[in-house]
This record gives sequence, C-alpha cells and structure tokens, in this order.
Amino acid sequence: MEIIAHRGASFDAPENTLSAIQLAWMQNADAVEIDVHCSRDGKIVVIHDPTLRKLARCHGNVCDKTLRELQTFDVGSWKHERWREERIPSIDAVLDTIPKGNRLFIELKCGVEGLLELGGALRRTKTPAKSVALIGFSLATMMEAKRLLPKLEMSWIVERKRDWRTARWTPAAEFLIERVRQAGLDGLDMGVRGLHTKFVQEVKAAHLQCYVWTVDSPAVARRLIAAGIDGITTNRPGWLRQRLR
Repeated sequence: MEIIAHRGASFDAPENTLSAIQLAWMQNADAVEIDVHCSRDGKIVVIHDPTLRKLARCHGNVCDKTLRELQTFDVGSWKHERWREERIPSIDAVLDTIPKGNRLFIELKCGVEGLLELGGALRRTKTPAKSVALIGFSLATMMEAKRLLPKLEMSWIVERKRDWRTARWTPAAEFLIERVRQAGLDGLDMGVRGLHTKFVQEVKAAHLQCYVWTVDSPAVARRLIAAGIDGITTNRPGWLRQRLR
C-alpha cells in the first residue's frame, strides 16, 4: 500500500511546487501526485488550476502563457511569506526529483495535446516507466495515453455520487470495472466519498489497481487498508504514516 502525497506535501508547503514535492520525499511518501497543464509553447507545467488566480493572485490562463512567462510568477506567497518566490515547475524538473524505488502520479489536465511532450520529458530525464503512473478524469484522454505510452500504469479518476432517495452510490463497481477493461487501463483512482470495503474488494477481484483520494483521517485510512486499497492519496504523508504506525 502506497502513501501518495497529494500535490506534494501540500498541507505543509505550497501545492505542486518543487518545495512541496521535495518535502514529500523527505516525509517518506511512497509516491507524489501532481497535476499538469500545457503552456502556450507546448510545455508540460505542474499546476492544478487552468488559471493563475488561486496561486499567483493574478488573471490569466495557463495555456495562454509560455513556460518562461509562467515561471515569472510567485506561486508560494499565498501559503506563507517564507514560500515567496516559489515557481511553477516544469515536468522535467519534477521527474528529476523521483528517488529510486518511488513513483510519481501525474494527473492529466491538459488533454491529448500534451501526451507527446510528456513522452519526450520521460525520455529526456531517462525516467523508468515503472516510476510513473498516469491518472485522469477523461476516459478518452486516458485511452489515448495508453496507446501512446503503453508501458505506463494508468488509472481512471472517478468520484461516486449518492442518490439520497435510494441511498445508492453510483456508478456501480461492475459498471466502472467494465469501462476500465474496455479502455485497456490498469485501475481506478476513486474519491473517498462512497468508497466502501465491498467496492474495493470487487475492483481487486477484477485484478485492477484501486487508489483513493484525498484521505487525511487515520481511521478512514485504516479501513481502506484493511479493504485492500493499493494507495492512499493524502495532503499529510508524513503525519499520516506516523498515525498509522
């Protein structure tokens, strides 16, 4: 079972920055999860939102600016003054941080237009396929990613919803398992709401990976570990590992 640092050690440091990622490795995270978009010049950049409003406190879309322009923005001060001058990382810079034996989960928010550049980044940094997993909400994008980068593990991100009239959570496990198999993917990355033991066990019985986001509760983490979850994405990797011990 992997402890996966959500956007790096994002409870302690500004999300999706090199400081948050390096801190996650220092806190003994097994893996780090990041989000990526494409810049105007086709580079893969590490940031969650499509705009600069939250992190840089300014107007503008990520896709409308070049990598050089994006790296002029301070994306750390919003967290604390000591993080002033944190910059938006390139994917190459983040790939270079992965310790031997650890993994990087890359959430694709850029669509299929970034896949060839991502493949180029993996080659430039000589990152082994086993060190990277791709995740994304768009099943079509994930299918194309699997076609272009077949050696990488890939999981479909899904969040279940509850029908308050019937008390049932949807989509059902059977439906999701079939969609993942048809798409040729390797597993599911599930939101924690509605993720119960039976669901995890059904996914594992289908020989698929099952990950969960975002868990900062030791009690919830213990329940999911007992169910057989493959990885828990958390904002507090070091703290959660200590509590689980």
